Amino acid sequence: MAVYRFSNTVIGYLNLLTLLASIPLIGGGLWLARSSATCESSLQTPLLVLGFVVLLVSLTGFVGACFNVAWALWLYLLVMLLLIAALLGLTVFGFAVAGGGGGEEVPGRVYREYHLEDYSGWLRRRITEDRYWRAARACVVGSKACAKIALWTPLDYLQRDLTPIQSGCCKPPTSCTYSAGTAMAAQDEDCYRWNNDASVLCYGCDSCKAGVLEQVRRDWHKLSVLNVVVLVFLIAIYAIGCCAFRNARRAESEYPYGENRMSKIRPRWDYYWWRWWRDRREQLY
Repeated sequence: MAVYRFSNTVIGYLNLLTLLASIPLIGGGLWLARSSATCESSLQTPLLVLGFVVLLVSLTGFVGACFNVAWALWLYLLVMLLLIAALLGLTVFGFAVAGGGGGEEVPGRVYREYHLEDYSGWLRRRITEDRYWRAARACVVGSKACAKIALWTPLDYLQRDLTPIQSGCCKPPTSCTYSAGTAMAAQDEDCYRWNNDASVLCYGCDSCKAGVLEQVRRDWHKLSVLNVVVLVFLIAIYAIGCCAFRNARRAESEYPYGENRMSKIRPRWDYYWWRWWRDRREQLY
C-alpha cells in the first residue's frame, strides 16, 4: 500500500512541476513571436513546440497518476518513451556535430582564430548554403558585435580577448599584410574579402562563417551536456511511471488491499475472454 501511494504521489508531484514549468516556455515562445529580431524569432517555434508537448504530457501523467486512469498513464509512458528516444538521438547527434573546432592560438594575442575546415562536414554544408548564411549574417550584423570593438586600439587587440564572431567577422586574419590599404599577393582569400567599411568588414569571409560555427558548437556542446542530465531525470520518471501504471491497472481490476487479496468485485475483461476460450476448448476435446 505504501509503495502504491508513493509512486503515484511522486509522479503526480513531478508532473505538476513540469506542468507549471511549461507555462514560461510557452510564454517565452509567444513573446519571441512578437519580436522582429532575426536571432530571437528563429527560436520561437522550438520553444512553442517544446512548451506544448511538455504541457500535454505532464497533464496526461498528472491525471493518470492522481486518478488511477490506466489509459492516460499508458499514453503518458508511450510519449515519454518517444521523448527519451528522441532526446537520446539528439544528444548523440549534438556530441558528434560539436566535435572539432576550438580555434587556433595566435602568437602574441589572447584571442583565437577559426577555420572552416576544422568543423564537421554537416556544419560546413549548412553554413555555406546561401539561405542559411543570409540568416546567420543578418543575425551577426544585428547583434552589433563589431560595433563593440570599433574603437579598439592596436594595444587592445594585443591584450584583450575576442568572441568567435568578433575574431572572424570584425577583423581580417592576423596573418594578413597590407600595403596602402591593399592586400599583398599570395595570402589567405579572406585577406582580399576584408573591407574597412563598417557594413562590409569581414562578413563575407570564411573566417566569419567559422566564427559563427564555433559559437554554435559551444552552444550545442552545453546543450548536449544538459540533455544528458535531462535524460537521466526522464528515465527515472519513466521508471516511477511504470510503477504508477501497474498500480492503476491493479486499481481497475479492483483488488482490495485488505486481508483477503484473492477476491475481486468485478473481474477484468480478460477473465471473460479466457473463460470463453476454456469452454470452447473443452467442447472440442
